[in-house]
Amino acid sequence: MLKKLFQFFSKNSFQKYLLIILGTITWALTMARSGLCWNDGCTGGLGFWGANGHDGIWHIALSESLSKGSFLMPIFSGQGIENYHIGFDLLLALFHKISFIPIPNLYFQVIPPVLAFLVGLLTYKFVLLWTRSEKASLWSTFFVYFGGSFGWLVSLIRGQGWGGESILKLDEKFSRWIFLLCVLSFGILIEIKVYAGILALGGLMVAGVYSLIIERKSLIIKVFFTALIISFAIYIPFNKLSGSLIAWQPFWFLESMVGASDRFYAPKLAEAMLAYKSQPVIGKFVLAYGLTFVLFIVGNMGTRILFLLRKIRLNDKVEILIYPIIAAGIIIPTLFVQEGTPWNTIQFFYYSLFFTSILSGVVIGKWTKSSRLSAFIKTLVILLTIPTTIFTLKDVYLTEKPPAVLPATETEALNFISRQPDGVVLTYPFDEVKSKNAVSPSPLSEYVTTAYVSAFSGKQVFLEDEMNLDIMQYPWRERRSLVGNFLNTLDIDSAKTFLEENNIKYVYWLKDQHARIGDKELNMTLIFSNSDVTVFKVN
Repeated sequence: MLKKLFQFFSKNSFQKYLLIILGTITWALTMARSGLCWNDGCTGGLGFWGANGHDGIWHIALSESLSKGSFLMPIFSGQGIENYHIGFDLLLALFHKISFIPIPNLYFQVIPPVLAFLVGLLTYKFVLLWTRSEKASLWSTFFVYFGGSFGWLVSLIRGQGWGGESILKLDEKFSRWIFLLCVLSFGILIEIKVYAGILALGGLMVAGVYSLIIERKSLIIKVFFTALIISFAIYIPFNKLSGSLIAWQPFWFLESMVGASDRFYAPKLAEAMLAYKSQPVIGKFVLAYGLTFVLFIVGNMGTRILFLLRKIRLNDKVEILIYPIIAAGIIIPTLFVQEGTPWNTIQFFYYSLFFTSILSGVVIGKWTKSSRLSAFIKTLVILLTIPTTIFTLKDVYLTEKPPAVLPATETEALNFISRQPDGVVLTYPFDEVKSKNAVSPSPLSEYVTTAYVSAFSGKQVFLEDEMNLDIMQYPWRERRSLVGNFLNTLDIDSAKTFLEENNIKYVYWLKDQHARIGDKELNMTLIFSNSDVTVFKVN
């Protein structure tokens, strides 16, 4: 016992756990407050910060549906889930069934700190096993947790304020269990996060081909092909049309970076780029887009750009695996966008940032080991790295008021519906005009189009979260037109037919929302009401 205590408080062990704990807290803070009461007495309802006001609620809705054994789309009743990777949501549903912890609490408060801790610990272990360097391991873990862009520096100048271990083991000594672990890890990744799966399989293929040709070893290529078969087997059934979700649109991110007022914004450069693109002047085109590409890479990587100072070792299979992932994570969003929501393709770039964090840590670890300027280098790197993390937390996730809320009155109504027998819920179409004029904190009904009724009632909704439906290529506009016809018609038989044919069992309306035909004429019974919500049951 004393020996373990001594080992914990040894210099490197203490630094490791302190770093991992601080990183875990930092990452968890981006999620922990969402889904909870944000003011005394919960009179303001449940608060949601950052992307949690849309993305988090979508995952809750999908996991709630999956936890009931249903593979139907929760926001597009009667249709199966298509063109979406459901692995994470399946795991979330499974953890809910095992632990009985509510899915919103699992998603926002329980899983994030657990994953954050494991990411830091496994990053440290991986780099230590790979490099045999404690310093490199600590610095890689630091960059993974706290690495940020140089966006804060641009804002400051403008006066805007501060804005793999198993592969190593497999190569050392063959083991059926480690082989199986590698195959399953790479094979199921695509269904948990498709962006990660594509990049990981690509990197594994390059490493396997290299090992086969240079070293005459076939083990890694066997892992690749077996994992590829598993990936196809679990991905294709839910993603038959996923190939059409990616569109060829070169340099969209570069053009939007300099053309959008809320980003780097250099209007003259943006105009020049578009001019050279429409009427090609090769030299000027290459110069303008090349400069913007460098700004994009350096600006977003921040101090992680130090990875370029590491010389690639072609005899190191870890680097043969990592560098293709980094390259693909940069190239894909540079040339392609996702249909419906172009920004989503940037998620490929996140994995480049992760692996450049590891390589940058190895670079700094080597510098601080041999340089007399060790203390200066450490201080400078830390000061240039952490501002993005600090000010993102301060300005986005730790604000007094959340940007989006689920009002207490709606929480009460949705809890009531959750206790009713299963059935399809009809909601009022999302109003974009009202959303643009909403004042923060905005109710979820006016924030953006979300899956909040399905998420917090546990029921299928006829039409909700048009943004995700657009991404997954569901014909939601046809349904919206049907809902509009139902709301505006004076033909009682036509309105009743709509409710019957679409198996509508509940109608969820907020204050001032209603159809032109009264509820009695539609044979609907009021089963819940408060100051903001009325819920009808269709008889």
